[in-house]
Amino acid sequence: MSLERATSALAGVRYGAVARHADERGSFRELWRAGKAGGIGPPGGDEAARFVQANLSTSAAGVLRGLHLHRRQLDYWVVAAGRAFVALVDVRPMLDGSAAAPAIETRELRQDDWVTIPQGVAHGFLALEPLDLLYLVTNQYDGSDELGFAWDDPAVGVPWPAVPGASAGRPILSERDASNSPLADLVSRLRAGST
Repeated sequence: MSLERATSALAGVRYGAVARHADERGSFRELWRAGKAGGIGPPGGDEAARFVQANLSTSAAGVLRGLHLHRRQLDYWVVAAGRAFVALVDVRPMLDGSAAAPAIETRELRQDDWVTIPQGVAHGFLALEPLDLLYLVTNQYDGSDELGFAWDDPAVGVPWPAVPGASAGRPILSERDASNSPLADLVSRLRAGST
C-alpha cells in the first residue's frame, strides 16, 4: 500500500508515500487499507479510532489553508496531485502547561506523499502549484472542533515560503484564515474551557 518515510520529531506524526502502479493505460494507487497500515492513532493511542469521512480539497497555486487545530480528530492527508508546503505546529505541550512555545515541523509533500496528523497538532498547507489533497478524518464535520490561529503569528514563526506572483508574496486566504487570532489567544481560551 504505502511506504513509511522519514520520521517526525512530533509524537504521533507519520510520513510516507503511496505506491503507484503505472503502465500505458494510466495508474492505480491504493490510498488506505487498515490491515496494512495498522492503527491510525499514535503509538499507545486509541486503537478503536476509525476514519468516518473522506474529503478532497482542490487549491489553486498560492492558496494557504490553516493553521487549523482539532482536539477530537486525527487527519490522514494524501497529495493526489501537485505540491504542498505543509506546516505542523504541536500545540499539545502548551495546552497541558509543559511548554511555553510549540514545536514546528515543515515539509514539502509531493504527489503520492502522505502524512498522519494527530489531535492537538495544528496543521496548514500552502499550495505550491495546483493541488488536490485527499484527507480522511476520524470525526464527522460538525463545526465544534474547527479551531484555528493566525497562519502568520510571529510568536509561532512558521517559515512559510513566499508565493511567486502574489502581491508582496502573500498567500490567498479564506476569510476565516485571514481573521484568526494569535495562538496565545486560542491557548488561553482552551485552558479556560471557553472554546
